[in-house]
Amino acid sequence: MDGRLDRLVNVTGLLHDEAMRPETRYQALNRQQLMKSMEVNAVGNILVAARMLPFLVEAGGRRSPERPAVVANLSARVSSLADNRLGGWYSYRSSKAALNQLTKTLSVELERKKQNVSAILLHPGTCDTSLSKPFQRNVPENQLFSTERGVQQLLGIIDTCQIAQSGTLIAWDGSRIEW
Repeated sequence: MDGRLDRLVNVTGLLHDEAMRPETRYQALNRQQLMKSMEVNAVGNILVAARMLPFLVEAGGRRSPERPAVVANLSARVSSLADNRLGGWYSYRSSKAALNQLTKTLSVELERKKQNVSAILLHPGTCDTSLSKPFQRNVPENQLFSTERGVQQLLGIIDTCQIAQSGTLIAWDGSRIEW
């Protein structure tokens, strides 16, 4: 690969499809759905990041700690153990929590090796997409974002990301979400 790469944004999210629905009770758990969620929501992101890291590390070497290269993985507020008050959505919650751990672990390695690459997680809020469509009736009107607004909010966070934010989960409004 020629050229420069100073931003990597992994935007994946599988909550449901034609064959699967979010589990609202433990009796609905099954291996196939759990594994599919893990592959899409966690495994793919970290493998893409691993393959692109040499380019990001190179770019980070040309940048200041106030403007590091960035790996941004799309997570979700529901991945937070501290914020889980409703339960349910076992596969989605656990796969995004796994992504959080993988990204946090990557951030620790990057810091230990003194690489100027910030590995962050982003919560986009609820955007008007096929992922959220079946659940939008529960979202207050002013908290359902267009995809354009969601993208702009996340790009604002990525563009102002500092090395000190590496390993954190950041909401669309810039606030930090506890694990």
